[in-house]
Amino acid sequence: MMDMRKKESSGEAHHGRLESELQQWPVQLHLVPPSAPYFKGADLLISADCVPFTYAGFHQDLLKGKALAIACPKLDDIESYSEKLQEIMRINNPKSVTVAIMQVPCCGGLYQMVKGAAATVGYKGLVKGIVIGINGEILKEI
Repeated sequence: MMDMRKKESSGEAHHGRLESELQQWPVQLHLVPPSAPYFKGADLLISADCVPFTYAGFHQDLLKGKALAIACPKLDDIESYSEKLQEIMRINNPKSVTVAIMQVPCCGGLYQMVKGAAATVGYKGLVKGIVIGINGEILKEI
């Protein structure tokens, strides 16, 4: 457990409303249909559930222009997710695949699962990973 409250705001204030970049519903990997039209040839973002809450720039920096599926490798059934991702990739041949995970150990399994699913179906594109720190910053790309 960590208490990360700040005594004063460290970020820039936004004046006006930021627009959501979400292009589809549902977003949970266990709910999305593999044949959904928004996956066809899309830039695909697979995000750990915690990422949008931790990374303030999620919509503008990661989600914009992408189809989304979210999952938790610690609390969800990863085996069924692997099968579903294989089906999504096989049916839709995504243009790109980005996996956004947290720096915590349990999240690494999500990145490995997506890479494994891509390899199983012979996906030729790059599977890019982005690691978000628990303080809300992008730590690295993998």
